[in-house]
Amino acid sequence: MSLNYIKNFYEGCLRPPTVVGQFHTLFFGSVRMFFLGVLGFAVYGNEALHFSCDPDRRELNLFCYNQFRPVTPQVFWALQLVTVLVPGAMFHFHAAYKNIDQEDILECPTITVLYIISVLLRIVLEVAAFWLQSRLFGFLVHSQYFCEASSLDKTFNFTKCMVPEHFEKTIFLSAMYIFTIITMVLCVAEIFEILSRRLGYLANQ
Repeated sequence: MSLNYIKNFYEGCLRPPTVVGQFHTLFFGSVRMFFLGVLGFAVYGNEALHFSCDPDRRELNLFCYNQFRPVTPQVFWALQLVTVLVPGAMFHFHAAYKNIDQEDILECPTITVLYIISVLLRIVLEVAAFWLQSRLFGFLVHSQYFCEASSLDKTFNFTKCMVPEHFEKTIFLSAMYIFTIITMVLCVAEIFEILSRRLGYLANQ
């Protein structure tokens, strides 16, 4: 029983019941994770070390960097990827527990509705991540950041800080927005595929 449960869950995660879902899994798993894991580390890996302010003092640099980056971009995007995976994983756990084959998902009305809900939840989570990303990081990374440091040093209110590799960060940031939009489009397309295949199945009954 436990072996069949693991087998069904493993096959369900690797082989969604729709063509668009299979492409989404490939896109989600390979492109986004490769982009974040490899290029994200190259762009953001040493950002804190190269972030410098005027005057160039360690405690001031750290204070202003924490103000500039309240959340590390790599951590935010990693949490986004994991969070968006949760609805699909919960559905596949349920399908595996009920011993439902992937071919039967679109034939059972209740399971079809549950699968559509899981896709809708992915869309909602992607929209929320898009909004949070825009609030935390904006759409452009400027070369200079003006830090409000009066609570650290009363001799000055604002200090100018230099942001390293700001152009590369802007490109990377734009790419993450594009990946989120593509994922939302794929989720919408998957819902249309589910509905069209469901209607085709009912027409053949």
